[in-house]
Amino acid sequence: MNVTYIGKILFVVGALSTITGLIFTAQSKSLIGPQASFMYSNPEWTANGLVILGVGLAVLFSGIAIWISRNTAR
Repeated sequence: MNVTYIGKILFVVGALSTITGLIFTAQSKSLIGPQASFMYSNPEWTANGLVILGVGLAVLFSGIAIWISRNTAR
């Protein structure tokens, strides 16, 4: 597998994880979602969402760095 594809895959996975972390955090802060959800207004999911968000951002930026470094090396 080419390293450029790994960068693209990391970018997509990181972007999806970042969006998921934002949604979880917003739902735990009672900003979005149905009130019947187990995550709604639940402080435990604020921490979970922030962890997912942080990991997603790390993976996203890693993918961007790999993608850019491989494209500029040519």
